[in-house]
Amino acid sequence: MKVLVVGGGGREHALSWKISQSPKVSQVFVAPGNGGTELEPKLTNVSIEADDIDGLARFALDENINLTIIGPEDPLVNGITNKFKDLGLKCFGPSKEASKLEGSKEFMKDFLQANKIPTAQYETFTESDKAIEYVKKGSLPIVIKADGLAAGKGVIIAFTVEEAIEAIKNCLESKIFGQAGKRIVIEEYLEGEEASFIVITDGVTAIPFASSQDHKARDDMDLGPNTGGMGAYSPAPIVDDYIHDKIMQEVIYPTLMGLKKAGHLYCGFLYAGMMIDKNNDLKVLEFNCRFGDPETQPIMMRLKSDLADLCDKACDSNLQNEELTWDEKKSIGVVMASRGYPFEYEKNKLIGQIPDETENLKVFHAGTKIEDNKLKSNGGRVLCVTALGDSVEIAQQNAYDAISLIDWEDAYYRKDIGHRAIKRERNESN
Repeated sequence: MKVLVVGGGGREHALSWKISQSPKVSQVFVAPGNGGTELEPKLTNVSIEADDIDGLARFALDENINLTIIGPEDPLVNGITNKFKDLGLKCFGPSKEASKLEGSKEFMKDFLQANKIPTAQYETFTESDKAIEYVKKGSLPIVIKADGLAAGKGVIIAFTVEEAIEAIKNCLESKIFGQAGKRIVIEEYLEGEEASFIVITDGVTAIPFASSQDHKARDDMDLGPNTGGMGAYSPAPIVDDYIHDKIMQEVIYPTLMGLKKAGHLYCGFLYAGMMIDKNNDLKVLEFNCRFGDPETQPIMMRLKSDLADLCDKACDSNLQNEELTWDEKKSIGVVMASRGYPFEYEKNKLIGQIPDETENLKVFHAGTKIEDNKLKSNGGRVLCVTALGDSVEIAQQNAYDAISLIDWEDAYYRKDIGHRAIKRERNESN
């Protein structure tokens, strides 16, 4: 089986690395890939951008690709799956219509409300005066979200009215998020602990991956601006058996049934970002129509099942008898970013001394490139150093030990990835 993975980030490096391990797969192409996928012996980069749907389709036809797996959200929202299916190509990922769950915050919130799926209270605005009036009457903190895709940066948590007004004006007047921010969703701030819950589904059967927890804030102790994610670990202790079943029954299956009722059979990865409070009540923060980044990296480190086979069977609506197997070890992925991210940062910085892959360690690349036979930075989030351990604390130590070996003077990373899980481990051992 020849497989094409679309995308060039850390998620795509991890997915293609795992897919290449399948005995059913003879060749894996990654479009466009990055410096890490270029260095992988079983992967081949293709110089086609992820948003070039026509170019990707031509390549898939010319190379007789048996299965295409879509990594990032933009091509999904723009209808790549529809295009491929029209051409008779097998493509793993939800349709353009189903991908609106991620493509529009307003659509998602309205869908959740219509299908009685728990989520925060909200209102939608296109005019700053009305949005500011609403904020002044509400409680703080409050959350302002750009309606469209904003590369994980379109969410602002405002702790004062002044911060909220600034965020509203930045979106609706200054248009810092472009078309994505021409409409905003303002919703109540939720207290609790976040968890990422991801399933693979053919639209009827949904098989959950191991739980994980992302760290969105840039700085230690969850401070600083929101990012696309500074690290993640798996499993997330907050998702015990009770919460697991609750998410499946109250969120995942009602979502699939709601989409099916609307005429959209959802095939792909479905990611529910959840907030779980002290009473074990849960609410949906967001939906993603693909695997999360950086959650993919620690989850793929633990996955023992054949991912290519699962994606292939999902496209054939044949997941009903499948199950996933996992390494019992814990995993942590720590993102190494360019200093200045998520704002202005420099590229083209030399990176050296990347530790070799072992059974318990893998450095996944995101914003890297090979130039003049040298590895250089080429983005905001650049590497995700991912490690296994018998506990979250040991996995964390293994990851930071590896980071200490990497020669990259421009690197910035959090020093506390996994801190909630480690606190739980220590409390349970006392």
